[in-house]
Amino acid sequence: MSLPAYDQAIEAVPMAMLVVDAQMRLIMANAAARELFGAGILGRPFVTVVRHPGVNDAVEKVLGGAEAGPEKLAAMISVQGRDLSVQTMVSPLALEDGRGAALAFEDRSSLDAAEQMRRDFVANVSHELRTPLTALMGFIETLRGPARNDEAVRDRFLGIMEREAGRMNRLVGDLLSLSRVEAEERRRPVQGVDLTAILRNVVASLSPTAEAAGAEVEAIMPDTPVTVMGDPDQLVQVFDNLVENGLKYGRAGGKVSVSFAAIAHEPVLRGPAVAITVADQGEGISSEHLPRLTERFYRVDTHRSREQGGTGLGLAIVKHIVNRHRGRLKIESEKGVGSRFTVILPDPRATGRGAEPKG
Repeated sequence: MSLPAYDQAIEAVPMAMLVVDAQMRLIMANAAARELFGAGILGRPFVTVVRHPGVNDAVEKVLGGAEAGPEKLAAMISVQGRDLSVQTMVSPLALEDGRGAALAFEDRSSLDAAEQMRRDFVANVSHELRTPLTALMGFIETLRGPARNDEAVRDRFLGIMEREAGRMNRLVGDLLSLSRVEAEERRRPVQGVDLTAILRNVVASLSPTAEAAGAEVEAIMPDTPVTVMGDPDQLVQVFDNLVENGLKYGRAGGKVSVSFAAIAHEPVLRGPAVAITVADQGEGISSEHLPRLTERFYRVDTHRSREQGGTGLGLAIVKHIVNRHRGRLKIESEKGVGSRFTVILPDPRATGRGAEPKG
């Protein structure tokens, strides 16, 4: 096979591929390799492009051994200022002017990151479940022993056990909800729903909670229905979560407002949109926490969150639901002033995707 034929063959490979000659100089690189390692790498010594002892040793072994076969290894390489986890295959290649080697690089960084996320998720779930389970087991042991006949202690412990069991039940419910939302995230809702009706129902359902907290929920909605393409149950879940969070973490006697605004052109969504903002008058959140608020189990104040019955999954669920609706979630907060959570959804009325409300 001639050099141009080799070039055509590796150019068709979707993963990054390089070819070196017997002097370990780069003589071929496909489009994926040029994007990964940068343009202008041909003719350079291989060791100046891929600086990894294991990969360099594998190339030398393939070039130097008559019977050498393919060498496969996992490596962490530094490429244009980035550290990448790659699976590398180094294979002997016969060139017209002697022996060469072909290298294929499979970028496994995203797979490794996903695996790390899975491990972290399992560890977090185990910790969140173990804490109330340990408490329950301890109280059961006490009730069977020293507190068997102590009615006051028994009632107090049973109340604590009920709260801990409720906490586990909420956690399991949120985990199932998150799983369902993630499974549906690629399926865009096609049903028209009245967004203002959903918001009014959420505010009405949380009014008793607001009264119990000595707070007020204010809804500033247009008089006419506003239709968006959405899943009504999931949208209720989004705004129920945001308003309930505002009541939990707002000041006693404060106000949580739910307001609506039309956006003529939303740059990220590249078109008209509607924005629903839930604002509280709480303590506010430091800026360093804002980028991580939608991570699973991330809490600004772990102790307070658990006392309030939070599972650490609410905003993660909100984020995935908003993503499914092709919208965006914007979070703003100022210490001592409060927080604003804005859900921005595409406006189908201006894109020809409107539909009559069905719920």
